[in-house]
Amino acid sequence: MSNTITTEWKEKTAIIHVVGDIDLSRSAGLQAVCNAVVKKKPDRVIVDFSEVPYMDSSGVASMVKLLSHTKKTNTPLVLAAMSTRVRAVLQITRLDRVFTLTDTVEDALN
Repeated sequence: MSNTITTEWKEKTAIIHVVGDIDLSRSAGLQAVCNAVVKKKPDRVIVDFSEVPYMDSSGVASMVKLLSHTKKTNTPLVLAAMSTRVRAVLQITRLDRVFTLTDTVEDALN
């Protein structure tokens, strides 16, 4: 599995597709992509976790920073398609109550 972070636009919605683990070695790159997306003022930001098997605390911190930035601009943020393992990280920290989570990217788009 290659480690990539790409952005797709569907009208004014930004979808950030992440492939591979989100750990300390990748969280800065993810934050940079997220910051660049927010600066473009999308109507909504969706982070696609469908190909993320693992996320550590630095990945969680990246998502919290993204949430902070999107709240400042009143931009809805949705975390989509998390594996049970990745979702468990948010549940343990109770952040699943703070973020909007959907089972699929398609659900997030609707």
